Amino acid sequence: MKKLFDDIKKDIKFKSAGPGKKLTEDSRSAPERGQRSSGSKQQHRDAPSEGSQRAGAAALARVEQNQRPKVHTSQDAIRNQVKRELEAEAAALAGKDKAATAEGTDVAAKECLSVSGVYFTCPLTGATLTKSQRDVHIKEAILMRFEEDDVEASVMMMYTFNKDKEKVKAAVDIISKYVENICKNPSEEKYRKLKLSNKVFQDKVRCVEGSREFLQALGFVSTMLPVEGQEEDEEFLVLPEQSPDALELMKERRDRLQRGEPVRARLDRQAQAFRPSDDATRFELPPDFYNLSAEELKKEQQQRSDLVEKNAMLRTKAMRERDEQRERRKYNYTLLRIRLPDGNLLQGTFYAWDRLPVLFGFVRDSLVDGWQPFELIAPGGHKLQESDEVALAECNLVPAALLSFAWDAAVQADIVAAGSKNSTLLKPELLETIPNLS
Repeated sequence: MKKLFDDIKKDIKFKSAGPGKKLTEDSRSAPERGQRSSGSKQQHRDAPSEGSQRAGAAALARVEQNQRPKVHTSQDAIRNQVKRELEAEAAALAGKDKAATAEGTDVAAKECLSVSGVYFTCPLTGATLTKSQRDVHIKEAILMRFEEDDVEASVMMMYTFNKDKEKVKAAVDIISKYVENICKNPSEEKYRKLKLSNKVFQDKVRCVEGSREFLQALGFVSTMLPVEGQEEDEEFLVLPEQSPDALELMKERRDRLQRGEPVRARLDRQAQAFRPSDDATRFELPPDFYNLSAEELKKEQQQRSDLVEKNAMLRTKAMRERDEQRERRKYNYTLLRIRLPDGNLLQGTFYAWDRLPVLFGFVRDSLVDGWQPFELIAPGGHKLQESDEVALAECNLVPAALLSFAWDAAVQADIVAAGSKNSTLLKPELLETIPNLS
């Protein structure tokens, strides 16, 4: 690089020196050499003025600057690094702003929903749970129950933790037989010893979660015992000899096992009242209401297109009913609103397979005068009958619907004749927090 600058300087010197000069000589010695030469007359050249020298130096500096490639010094590297970091920070801030905007959009979307989601209540703790929290919370609550009642907890464990009902029934039957044999033959030691490697025990009892915990709650104790013909001891569950009172208690615990039921979270109805609104028929439902997988959701649009084509075809009533049933099975839950005579709205969440008596019971429990007979009219004017054991999905009330409420006309006429009237329909706890439907 230095050699390049030197060559450029020499070239400029050569062009400005004139004839007869050596490139290595200083220009100031040229006049003296000209005077010492032959006596021929030669025109005298004045030395460049100070201004000319400054101009030449400036030109040389410009040439050197144009030819010099950019060299990255440590300061350049620092500036570039700072620039990159500032650009990265700016990009990160832009990303946060975008995320905040998206989050704000999500929040706004949730606020537009008729309900924020589907919720459940744990029957053991009373906690309100989302669908994802439900099963884990119930398992934890059952395990915590062992501190209070190990028999009850183990029964809950067997019926709740195992999904195969037939396997649970088989285990309950065999354990009941164990108890029966012990109570009939309290002095027979063989009935009070359960070999864990026994094939029946392995296949029918041990595979059911909670069965060992129940046997231990009955009083069985894990013990290593020698087995004839084997060098190593094996594990047994052994029950000490029981008194008559203890045997009666064992029978009572067996009965509790046979009456056992799985612990299931209850659907939170999310009962809510709204003021009269023109948006009563507008429903915005969260994804929890749909019984569709991700792949099925992707196909939904195509299915709707196919449905349009099907509707254009001549189809029998049976074909249309099959399609309607298939459509209704897409939903796990339904959101129902009931318009009351005063214009207020009562809203609740239901399983799609809940029966009509469940709906009537919900409405009745929300009324001040729930004892009075009333009617519910579905969209289209169809009157629902409380006595009909029909699922809400079969009444075309999924995934959401607006129903109308009416008091029984005959009873209402008697009330009016007596000089009374229904002033407030809904219970005070529902009216206290009544919002506008928007």
